[in-house]
Amino acid sequence: MMEEKEALQRVVDCIVGLKFDEIREACQQALDAGVPAFMIVNRGMAEGMRIVGEKYEASEYFLSELIVAGEVMKEGMKVLEPHLKSGQVKKLGKIVIGTVFGDLHDIGKNVASVMLGAAGFEIVDLGVDVPAEKFVEAARKEEPDIVGMSALITVTMPEMEKAVKALEKAELRDKLRVIIGGAPVTSQYAEKIGADAAAKDAVDGVKICKSWVQG
Repeated sequence: MMEEKEALQRVVDCIVGLKFDEIREACQQALDAGVPAFMIVNRGMAEGMRIVGEKYEASEYFLSELIVAGEVMKEGMKVLEPHLKSGQVKKLGKIVIGTVFGDLHDIGKNVASVMLGAAGFEIVDLGVDVPAEKFVEAARKEEPDIVGMSALITVTMPEMEKAVKALEKAELRDKLRVIIGGAPVTSQYAEKIGADAAAKDAVDGVKICKSWVQG
């Protein structure tokens, strides 16, 4: 039988090596070796995604690899989820995330969701084409630490400002942080509309969000 360290390393290698066909077996082997499911998530999955993030920052990996790594992780989670007891995987915080009204792009948002999830955040994904009221509704119901908004086309960027203003009007803005992302988004724009930060990409977004909850 595999030793714990070897079993966890195989999970890491599957994610970093984008081995979609092998991840389920690797997770099962780790379970069979007596490694608790929460440890496989924290020290296997999360570590693999952290290395993928580093490779992305070093331009060794690109967006396509980030997406595949996320899919590999999701596939492995199918094996682990039945073995996870609630509360075992410590959550860093909760994030409500969505692509703003009028915008149907979701690749960037989905990659960010997976990477934030791997980092330890609880994700409430509102999907695409999300109006300002829906962000407010979710913020009221879920009481998140962070609201994340994505826009991939310039014409939908004003929807971010609408959502920030709606959160202010609902008196929720002071209770959470707002991060925005997407190709046309800049830190100057974030400042202009009253958001707390703009993420250059999913990896940058994870760093910013972690700094907020750990700071």
